[in-house]
Amino acid sequence: QVRLLESGGGSAQAGGTLRLSCVASGDSGSRGCMGWFRRVPGQARAGVGVIDRDGNTRYTDSVKGRFTVSKDNGKNTLYLQMNSLQPEDTGTYYCAAKVVCRLAGDVWYADALTTWGQGTLVTVSS
Repeated sequence: QVRLLESGGGSAQAGGTLRLSCVASGDSGSRGCMGWFRRVPGQARAGVGVIDRDGNTRYTDSVKGRFTVSKDNGKNTLYLQMNSLQPEDTGTYYCAAKVVCRLAGDVWYADALTTWGQGTLVTVSS
């Protein structure tokens, strides 16, 4: 059983910065990736970025160069550093554990076994 507690959402101006945190407890099982997903207005929930046990990361194209996924294993904490925020980044962001990942092939996605945080709202204004 994995439990995720997410924090750090809020409002920012375009060009600004936010940092999201997710504290994980319990057993994540055999899957090696955690990540961040978001639901933006008018769209389904989609991946933002993931990180594997070795610290390798992958990102959706729209956030490359602006967002960084990292983790602190000692604190069991996952982070999403969001720089150069744009209005299109507005949405609800979810921490995820048990993400399916085959990063050598740039494949990563959530499925029915993925567990989720409660979500935190990020609003970016022009």
